[in-house]
Amino acid sequence: MTLKEKIDSFPFWYHKIDIGGEVTPGWAPLNADNYNIPDDLTGKRVLDVGAWDGYWTFEALKRGASQVVAIDDWSDMPYAKDAMITKKDYEKRTEWDTFDFCKSHLGYTDDQCQRYTMSVYDVEKLGMFDVVFFFGALYHCRYPLLALDKLSAVCKEEIYVETAVCDDYSAYTKTIGFGYGNMANVVMEFYPTDELGYCPTNWWSPTMQCLRTMLASAGFNEIEIWKFMEPKVVAQCRGFAKGKK
Repeated sequence: MTLKEKIDSFPFWYHKIDIGGEVTPGWAPLNADNYNIPDDLTGKRVLDVGAWDGYWTFEALKRGASQVVAIDDWSDMPYAKDAMITKKDYEKRTEWDTFDFCKSHLGYTDDQCQRYTMSVYDVEKLGMFDVVFFFGALYHCRYPLLALDKLSAVCKEEIYVETAVCDDYSAYTKTIGFGYGNMANVVMEFYPTDELGYCPTNWWSPTMQCLRTMLASAGFNEIEIWKFMEPKVVAQCRGFAKGKK
């Protein structure tokens, strides 16, 4: 079986990962450059929260990280309708199968690359990290401030966050451009059922300014925020933050 045939044998891919010249057929990240991850992570111990197939785990290792620990709790059960991932496709995957496949074919050892099925609220079990990635996960947290507090407690240097934001879109108006976009608005929108993307594990989305103050509250001192883009569709209503100790 060729490498491409092996890749295609998996029923679902979330990430686009280059494995020996073959790229897995996922859709994320939409634009990796927008994450502003340092080109050089030499010698850093990195935590990747919500790792899925492992794009950012393996990217950190490519950039010189000495060890990356990936965690996911596999609780983000998406549903069909307008979600990018259908329930039918999601139920075909078995947690870490694609991650382990990529790790093996990219040649990383267990010492370099570890993965655990774990809640973000339990990360203290893993020790301290220089850098934390928290991508596509904050809005899945029922207790987002607690999640940031837990990550801050194990982060020595920097955290990078990517999340759904409500500056340009409210799930209650269902219209792009009708959010909470004034930068003075420190607002977080709550979704008790499946208001955002018809996914019942989407709980919250903050404004960019709220995201900044949440990181400050969690103990990060130097904070930068930036938007993914001026969105045309809901999936582009995303924001980024970097917090430094």
